[in-house]
Amino acid sequence: MEEKNEVLVRYLGDLFSRLRIPPPLRKAMEYMVFSSGKRMRPVLVFATYESLKGDEGTDRLLPFASAIEMIHTYSLIHDDLPAIDNDDMRRGRPTCHKVFGEAIAILAGDALLTEAFRVITDKKLVKGLKPGVLNRIVFEIAKASGAEGMVGGQTFDIVLQGQRPSRRRLRLVHSLKTASLIRASVRTGAILAGARGFTMERLSKYATYVGLAFQMKDDLLDLVGREEIVGKRLRKDHGKQSLQYCFSLEEARRRLEGLVAEAERAIAPLELKTDLLFHIARFVAEREK
Repeated sequence: MEEKNEVLVRYLGDLFSRLRIPPPLRKAMEYMVFSSGKRMRPVLVFATYESLKGDEGTDRLLPFASAIEMIHTYSLIHDDLPAIDNDDMRRGRPTCHKVFGEAIAILAGDALLTEAFRVITDKKLVKGLKPGVLNRIVFEIAKASGAEGMVGGQTFDIVLQGQRPSRRRLRLVHSLKTASLIRASVRTGAILAGARGFTMERLSKYATYVGLAFQMKDDLLDLVGREEIVGKRLRKDHGKQSLQYCFSLEEARRRLEGLVAEAERAIAPLELKTDLLFHIARFVAEREK
């Protein structure tokens, strides 16, 4: 994971060096994109592709992995704004709006989302890909990011605040807000590797369970984590559809292990090199930040 992270950061650095944009906007975008995040979503693009095709031809994954990371980063910038989560810290340092102001932070998020789709449709960066394959990937990422995916999930997170918590509502928020882009990351790698039918179905199930587990672990860390390790303000989910209102800590931990086990079972029947996919599922449950 660390190796792929380093490759991705170098590629993103090259992409940003080509952008001709106002200095304040560049600084805000780079401040967040090059912070010390896990970059699990782009790593999943690589891990899924390599489980099917090996490590040959992985350079062509870089525009898509980069775009997904840019979209995820935009979502963090906007989530941290005073109008939504009003967070002061992210990844162990002040949030984007605290450093650059709300206006520039909003524009940095807007720019990252828009640039992500420019990157994956730039013929200089994406070569030798059939138009139908590219269209499928653009559709996957757009749907996962938009009103039926991540943005929709964030909307439910806001409008359901203060309403009676329920496990059904909690799963809805987790599925859209977090699992949707994780599933798109896996499906993007699978599409680029030519996966279809049963293989695509099992990989998609794996991704859904990993996404649900990721958000459940986030909620657990909010309750029992240490701010100096997690890198952001904790104990802030009061009134939200959070697991603290739906499960005891013991039950939540069992549920987390169950989601990881479901993810592992989803890909177990596949005759693929799935070591890294198994590792990522386990990493989601065991991480401390």
